[in-house]
Amino acid sequence: MTDRELLESLAMDVELNLRRHIDAADGWQPQDYVPWDDGSNFAFLGGTDWDPSQSELSETAKLALTVSVLIADNLPSYHRELGKYLRTGPWWRWVGRWTAEENRHEITLRNYLMVTRSVDPVDLERRRMDHMTAGFRRPALHLLDVLATCTFEEAASAIRHRNIAALGENPLVTAIADRIALDDELQSTFFADLVAAALDLAPDQTVRAIADRIADFRVPSLTLADGRSSDDVLAEAGIYNRADEDKLVFAPLLRRWNVFTRTDLGADGEQAREELARLRD
Repeated sequence: MTDRELLESLAMDVELNLRRHIDAADGWQPQDYVPWDDGSNFAFLGGTDWDPSQSELSETAKLALTVSVLIADNLPSYHRELGKYLRTGPWWRWVGRWTAEENRHEITLRNYLMVTRSVDPVDLERRRMDHMTAGFRRPALHLLDVLATCTFEEAASAIRHRNIAALGENPLVTAIADRIALDDELQSTFFADLVAAALDLAPDQTVRAIADRIADFRVPSLTLADGRSSDDVLAEAGIYNRADEDKLVFAPLLRRWNVFTRTDLGADGEQAREELARLRD
């Protein structure tokens, strides 16, 4: 099926899943997670500027939350990349909803870090400028590839935030990370349900897309000030390890989609499924 045919055929599934998503997603408020009484002016407004002694977070938590802020802050790039493919009817309404939710994550994290003086605000802003200036672009993809990739990305983000919560840094950091992880899981479910619907419409094409996107999957990453990759640093900290993706990201979704028990695949689908055989167990 062509992308246009799939956009039209899946439109009702998008509409139904969007309604379910909105019903399931708690309309939480980012300002509720920020201890505003802890805030004070910086020197520009007559207060004092940041110094390291003001931070009460561990180095692991500071790093993990900084990476989350910088990745989330690149939202205009992600919005553009997703919007290139999903610009009609309920698809476009989903892009708007997804963008608003992602923006809420960034607002909450950045406000928390600034008010609590957990990280150097000047350094964070410089990194933010550099990261957003570099931007983010995907190679040209078909619709099924986009849906599979987004499913995996949101599942991976949920794992990262659940592990930040598991640090037990303090009650607010735990609550923020758990809240974002829940949104990530709901977003991954939205995309996964569309992949499931596509499997019924075009099983060979969809399994091919799943296999291809697993083969080249990479979570959004960035280069830190010391030259290290956020992938390496988060793995060392136990927050997110790409070596665990088969077990934690891909295998659960393949089970959800019944990839290894389907009986409706042709030669192309069987070939793609064979490429996924390592994930069968």
